[in-house]
Amino acid sequence: MKDYAVPEHHRTSPPPLVRSRRGRQLLAIASALVVTLGMLTVTLTAQAAVPPTPTGWSLAFSDDFNGSAGTLPSSGNWIFDTGHGYPGGPANWGTGEVQSYTTSTSNIRLDGAGNLRITPLRDGAGNWTSARIETQRSNFKPAEGSIMRIEGRIQMPNVTGSAALGYWPAFWALGSPYRGNYWNWPAIGEFDIMENVNGLNAVWGVLHCGVNPGGPCNETTGLGASRACPGSTCQSAFHTYRFEWDRTVNPEQLRWYVDGQQYHSVSEGQLGATTWSNMTSHSGYFILLNVAMGGAFPNALAGIGTPTGSTASGVPMMVDYVAVWYRGTTPTPPPTTSSPPPGTISAYSTIQAEAYNAQSGIQTEACSEGGLNIAYIANGDWARYNNVDFGSTRPVDFVARVASGAAGGVSGLVEVRIDSPTSTPIGSFAISNTGGWQAWRSVPGNVSAVTGVHTVYLTFTSGQPNDFVNVNWFVFRR
Repeated sequence: MKDYAVPEHHRTSPPPLVRSRRGRQLLAIASALVVTLGMLTVTLTAQAAVPPTPTGWSLAFSDDFNGSAGTLPSSGNWIFDTGHGYPGGPANWGTGEVQSYTTSTSNIRLDGAGNLRITPLRDGAGNWTSARIETQRSNFKPAEGSIMRIEGRIQMPNVTGSAALGYWPAFWALGSPYRGNYWNWPAIGEFDIMENVNGLNAVWGVLHCGVNPGGPCNETTGLGASRACPGSTCQSAFHTYRFEWDRTVNPEQLRWYVDGQQYHSVSEGQLGATTWSNMTSHSGYFILLNVAMGGAFPNALAGIGTPTGSTASGVPMMVDYVAVWYRGTTPTPPPTTSSPPPGTISAYSTIQAEAYNAQSGIQTEACSEGGLNIAYIANGDWARYNNVDFGSTRPVDFVARVASGAAGGVSGLVEVRIDSPTSTPIGSFAISNTGGWQAWRSVPGNVSAVTGVHTVYLTFTSGQPNDFVNVNWFVFRR
C-alpha cells in the first residue's frame, strides 16, 4: 500500500513525509479528478465467491471472505500487521500515516455476506485505528513463459469530499525480501494494484523499484498512472482491480486494469537490467490489503495535513475476493506454504495468547485492542499451545504483542520453549515498562532452528518479584 512520496511500507529513508506513491505529480492530477466526485446511489452486493477460473488459467490462491459475521479473516491465509510500523522498520510504516493497525473486529472483520470490511475508526481523543493484512505466502511470481494475474473485487470507502480527507485504501504487493529487512525498499519491488486517497473517483496503479530517491522508477513517486472507475464511482460500487506480470513476451511487461480495462503498463525495457533483476529474481511477492489514514499521498493531494476534524470515522473498504491465477506453467509452492496437517495450527499464523491449551499461573482480561489477552504473567508462569506446525523450513524470527506496567528499570524475559516449559528457550526478548498494562508494543525476537510439529510454551522469566507482562498474541515469521 504505498509508495507515494515515501512508500508506506518500505520507504527506506526518511523523507517520511514524502510518501511513496506519487509525489508532486499527483497535485497536477488532482484537479482533473475532482470533477468525478458526484455520489451515485447503487445497490452494493458481494459476489460471495471467487469467479470461475478463466479458460487457460489455473487458480493458485484465493480468499472469498465467506464466513460468519464478526469473525476475523483466515489466519491460515493472512498475517495481521499491527501498530505504527514493523518492528525495526520505518516509523508510521514509512509513509507518515497516523493510524495504529489492530486485530480488533471493530477494525477488521467478515460481514457474513461475503465481504471483508476494513474500517478506520477515530476515538474520542482523536486517535485513529484501522487494519492491515498480508498474505502468509510470499512467493507469488510467474514462471518463465507464463503470466501471473493478481485480482481483487473491492469497493473503496464510500465517502467523498471533506469527510474523506485522509482515507487511503490500498491493494498491493511487496517483494518477499522485505520481510525481516524493512530497509531494502524500493529495490525489492512494489506493485500498487489499487490505491486511492481522499475519496477521489480514481484508481492509481504504480510500480516502485530501483533506488530512493530518483532512479528508474522516479522514487519516491514511482511509475504510475490513474483513471476514474468505469461507470459507477470507485466509492459507490464494487470494481475489479487486476495486475498482470507477463513473462510470455520479450521484454517482459507489467499491466494494470480496472474492470478489465487496461490503464497502465511498464516494460522491462524501461528499466535497467540490474533494477529488473533486483525486483524479479527473488522468490516472489506477498499481497496486502489496508486502509491507512493520513500520510504523504493524501496530504499532497489535499494540500493540508490529513485527516482533519471533518473526516468521517467508520467508513469501511469492502473486499469481495482476492485471487491469484497463472496462465502457462504454475509455480509449485514450497512445502512451508502448504496448509498444516489436520489438527495442527500454523506457526506462521497469528496465535492469540488467550487460546492456550494449558497454563500455569495465567489469567485473562479484556484487551484494549479487542478480545482478551493473558495478563500479569509472573516469573515461572507459562501458557501451552499444542500442535504448532513450523513446516520444513525454520522461522527467521518471531514477534509478540506485549504490554507492561512494571516499575521503571524492572524487566524480564518473554521466552519461547519447545515441548517442555523447562526446555532450553529457542527464542526470547527482554520486556520492561511499555507505558502501561494496555500500552501494547510489538517486539521481535530471534528464533533458533525448529521445524516440524511441536508443543510451544510461552514463558516468562524474571528475578524480580514485581515484574509482570501481558501478552495479546504472537507469530513466527519465515
